[in-house]
Amino acid sequence: MDDKNSTPPMLRIEQLRKSYGKDVVIKDISLQVENGQVAVLIGASGSGKTTLLRCINSLEVPQQGRIFVDDEAMGNHQDDGSFKPYADSVLASKRAKVGMVFQRFNLFPHLTALENVMLGPVSVLKIDKNRARELAVSCLEKVSLAHKLDAYPSRLSGGQQQRVAIARAIAMEPKLMLFDEPTSALDPELVGEVLETVQRLANDGMTMVIVTHEMTFAREVADQIYFLEGGLILEHGSPEAFFSDPKHERTRNFLKRVM
Repeated sequence: MDDKNSTPPMLRIEQLRKSYGKDVVIKDISLQVENGQVAVLIGASGSGKTTLLRCINSLEVPQQGRIFVDDEAMGNHQDDGSFKPYADSVLASKRAKVGMVFQRFNLFPHLTALENVMLGPVSVLKIDKNRARELAVSCLEKVSLAHKLDAYPSRLSGGQQQRVAIARAIAMEPKLMLFDEPTSALDPELVGEVLETVQRLANDGMTMVIVTHEMTFAREVADQIYFLEGGLILEHGSPEAFFSDPKHERTRNFLKRVM
């Protein structure tokens, strides 16, 4: 127990603030996710969930706060609390620790599933093509698509394309995985296969932050649930406490609408 407690969290965020002009999207968010844990972010559209993920992965630059992944700063943290981005050359190595799966699959249509997954390890990690192929095959096996190595995206269902996108992300061997509503662009009958894939990654000990509207899935996969409202964490806790005994009236009203 002591050893676990002495290990730095995989993700640590302190007093994060992000605005677009006068529109403050993230007001003051602090959280941490331990190694091997799954944190689920829920809340209404516009509550700041996606912006928070994009800040973690350096796709957005916050104005204030601190972000650490695997105990390494993801930006220059100034004494006055302001956040300054790293130079692109430094940022590339930092971002390689964080995988992200978006709502849209963003696969290259002219590449097969195997080639899509190989691309990052070869071009970014500079892995030998033979080793990259072995890695890509292994990742596609993890998402149950070993039989679709040579298929182009146009020949795959939406659920299969999203699973290729997940395989592409884990092929980079990230320390932390981010999922931004990975099933929102899918037909209802395809949602389950993607959620099952994410559940398997959780069972394998992958540290994850997931934005989802799938409440049953959130309850099953999460170690901690964070409810965001107006750019703030209004409530957080274990799935059992969060769903059975929410403390905040706004949380209770939200759950009534979505459950």
